[in-house]
Amino acid sequence: MRNILREQGIPLSLTVLTFITLCFILYGFIFLLNLLPTTEKIEPVLRKRDILIGLTIYLKTSIDFAIFMGNLMISNPGWKKRIAIELGTGVGHATGTLLILLIWNFLREVPILMAIMISLASLVLLRMAEESIGEFLLTQTTRKHVHRVTSFMHTQLAFINKLFKPVLGKLIPNASITNIKTLSFFNLFIFALTVPFILGLDDFAGYIPVFSIINVFGFAVGVFLGHMILNLGLFLSPKTTIKLVKTPIILIVGAGAFIGIALWGFYEVLHLLLKIVVQ
Repeated sequence: MRNILREQGIPLSLTVLTFITLCFILYGFIFLLNLLPTTEKIEPVLRKRDILIGLTIYLKTSIDFAIFMGNLMISNPGWKKRIAIELGTGVGHATGTLLILLIWNFLREVPILMAIMISLASLVLLRMAEESIGEFLLTQTTRKHVHRVTSFMHTQLAFINKLFKPVLGKLIPNASITNIKTLSFFNLFIFALTVPFILGLDDFAGYIPVFSIINVFGFAVGVFLGHMILNLGLFLSPKTTIKLVKTPIILIVGAGAFIGIALWGFYEVLHLLLKIVVQ
């Protein structure tokens, strides 16, 4: 009983505590951003809709992260190693999210730069949609009409993404880590800290188009909540968690959401450019 409490209870409790701590850090970060001389302030309010959107988008963009972290936990067993992984990935992911918020907060004061940023983020979402549909096609081969439609969508997205690959390829890393070794506690923490950036920098950028239609604070809390839930699932059962995030319905719904948000982003860019021309 004592071993179960130590092996599961301590890492799971620390995961929840990390989530709460990061939410307080987020609140303080937004408070500091609101002290800057910007035209619009970020309201530190929590709405269920914003949290749910952040939670949903994060869980959909975390397939590669879940697979990699599951393998990392298998290669580095033990509750102490789980603590290192949780602290490292939690801090790393939160840092990436706060960095995107910081960039967005400054660039939204300059419409033309904001338009460029949203355009790049929307293109990132289209690439993520292609990857999601690609995963779906690998799992669904029996229903010919569904396969035909999704295959057509995948082909069109692949064509668009190929056109912009020279631009996105230089801005967003496409790293893959295949050799996962057993590491010490400190080295494992440092390594876990970098994983969200290696695997998820494009995911961070993809958040930007939705910032104009939701409350950023609630959205970020939802993202942190999604990270906590994913880690809890990985701690309890890595194989089951990976299987759930790769469910076909999640893959195809997520792809549709990415395309929808990307189109909204392009609409926002058009709106910003029209405002610049009118002025």
